[in-house]
Amino acid sequence: MLETGVRQVRVAMAMVFGRRLNVRAVERLVADALLTLEEFGSLGDDVDELADGPFADPDERRDLQNRALQRTVRRLAKHSPFYRERLAGIDLDGLTAETLTRIPVTRKADLIDRPADFLCSTPYLATQTTGTTGRPVQIWLSRYEMELWPALIALSLVLRGDLGPGDRMQINLSSRATAAVQEDVEVCRLANASCHVVGQIPPEESVEHLLTPVGGTRPTILTGNPSYLGQLVTAARRRGYGPDDFGLRAIYAGGEMLSRSLADALRETFGARTVGDAFGMTELLPVGGRTCSKRHLHIDPNMGYTEVLDLTTGEPAGPGRLGELTVTPYFPYRECMPVLRYNTGDVVRTLDGEPDCELAAVPAVSHILGKAGTLHRTVEGLVTPRDILEALDGTPGLPWPLRHRAEVGDDGRLHVEVASKEVTEAEAAERLRERGIDARVTVLPVDDEEAARRFPLRCDLLEHTFTRSHA
Repeated sequence: MLETGVRQVRVAMAMVFGRRLNVRAVERLVADALLTLEEFGSLGDDVDELADGPFADPDERRDLQNRALQRTVRRLAKHSPFYRERLAGIDLDGLTAETLTRIPVTRKADLIDRPADFLCSTPYLATQTTGTTGRPVQIWLSRYEMELWPALIALSLVLRGDLGPGDRMQINLSSRATAAVQEDVEVCRLANASCHVVGQIPPEESVEHLLTPVGGTRPTILTGNPSYLGQLVTAARRRGYGPDDFGLRAIYAGGEMLSRSLADALRETFGARTVGDAFGMTELLPVGGRTCSKRHLHIDPNMGYTEVLDLTTGEPAGPGRLGELTVTPYFPYRECMPVLRYNTGDVVRTLDGEPDCELAAVPAVSHILGKAGTLHRTVEGLVTPRDILEALDGTPGLPWPLRHRAEVGDDGRLHVEVASKEVTEAEAAERLRERGIDARVTVLPVDDEEAARRFPLRCDLLEHTFTRSHA
């Protein structure tokens, strides 16, 4: 127990002072937690403090954030040609969260145009974004990052009881997401859980894997993109399966917006008590966020600094205002190809007041409402992609995943196209009207292949190489 306490102090001090963490010490903390669970059945009353990290205390957070930002920009100015130019004339030692706004934001186009100028250490693994919302970005990661991130994530999951021995994770992510897949595999190893990397194969085959026990255990945890998970719901229901046929206790979705209707369908179809809606981007790993029961997005303050920039002014958004999520991962968590003030393009709304939910200790904004370039300014007001998704998803006759497109016409009205062979235009328009959205609806009775071509989603990155032959 004394050794565990020493490891906890060393890891906490490294986080506070911004030193490179000892990966083996973090891994040993995961093993210590597993041994404690095995021996005592619980981790004790102080587990939340350890899980939330040193930045969880609001009184200490601002000082820790300023110091983390200062060490991060100093390293960027020293090692990154891109940021050496961008930070010229900035008082790096005196930088604070308030003066950070003097530095221009970094955008995806910058990473695409000058990738080599972002490198700050020896690259080890190349991964990339999926490219479903534009040209993919190649991101390089160091060996240290690829060992550290799973250890930190595994520690958090084990401490919170979200993963452990006896669990089996089915990973239905595209193989393009190299870092995310490897991260999940390593997290399972450290948590003494098993995993099965299935990939985005035809959904009927993924459902079979969910049904099949290995060593007497069916998958207990499922992870994938919402559009692909929607296809699993459809495939399972088409074959008459229900919650009693599966062993899932948790489903974790990410990479796309998850509607309330689809989350409910996942619970009803697969029997999972927990359906998590996570935020994360390849460019920002290991910074991530969780969605609470009040549908706030809580982004971990320990590994990065989060801003919400007003859509009009580009300045920090006031309470209750819409803005673009902008994130700076801290050193030493991100070292190889780090970004500063990375504008994600994701639109959220700041909260008007403190959150009142089970994750209230972690800073929060609204859940993701869509990309900044896809907001619809109609004569009756602003309509977000989230508004449309929540209104239409789950409509009888509209299959999962919902395939649609929206734009504002010359008359200032919203025009929505949806792909379906069953729903009528009047039915879809009524669903939108019930949510206060006046729209002209066009239904396209196209087949699945044509729908995917017109309205591409992440579930369309299907992989057939390793699936069984149907010859």
